[in-house]
Amino acid sequence: MTQPHHQHTDLHGRVAIVTGAGSGIGRATAISLARAGARVLGVGRRREALEETAAGHPGIVAHPADLRAPDAPAEVAEAAADRWGRIDALVNNAGATALMPLAETDADRIAALFALNVTAPSLLAAAALPHLRHHKGTIVNVSSTYGHRPLPGAAHYAASKAAIEQLTRCWALELAPEGVRVNALAPGPTESEALSAAGLSESTVAQIKDAETERIPLGRRGEPGEVAQWVLRLADPGTTWLTGQVLTIDGGLELT
Repeated sequence: MTQPHHQHTDLHGRVAIVTGAGSGIGRATAISLARAGARVLGVGRRREALEETAAGHPGIVAHPADLRAPDAPAEVAEAAADRWGRIDALVNNAGATALMPLAETDADRIAALFALNVTAPSLLAAAALPHLRHHKGTIVNVSSTYGHRPLPGAAHYAASKAAIEQLTRCWALELAPEGVRVNALAPGPTESEALSAAGLSESTVAQIKDAETERIPLGRRGEPGEVAQWVLRLADPGTTWLTGQVLTIDGGLELT
């Protein structure tokens, strides 16, 4: 799907950090923000994928980093601030999916999942906070429709996204006196590399996608650009009175 071009959001002079920018929602978000005039630090583990995101978009700078590394959150925030002198928006999009039935629960897998889905965005938000405070910026966390509805066989993934939603509400209340807004998006099943990245076979991925599509009232999975346009709206400095909200974008799946 062609990435939507939003004429009504003007982010010229603004700086955004987007994690997981190498594919899917993160790539679409980085491109949408850049098209709106922002300078974007696209963060992810794969340099080649990030460079593909940045290709043709001078406002995007690829910044490879593993956010689970101890010094990575501070280093990423410093990279954006040193390059452009400010941080106005942080989009915590990087995350992983893990199928883990209760009978197969593994401590190391739980720790790895929460390290990326919960701890890394928390530390990155903390590192960016002085800049966000100074410019009355915004944080947009990316959750999942399964952050507030059950997902049998992947309870720990769902729990990690539930944590992100509660962090969103708590940070919003904590930072409101300083003018920093915090909101979250909860996409439903969206076309991305997440299922393949979880180590699933092509046939399993196809089965999951078919099953998801059957359950979605609008009859299809989402496209990354459809989620990115809402990130853009939440990051828009003109969205001045919205904070602490979790907006579900899932084709009506939440209603079933």
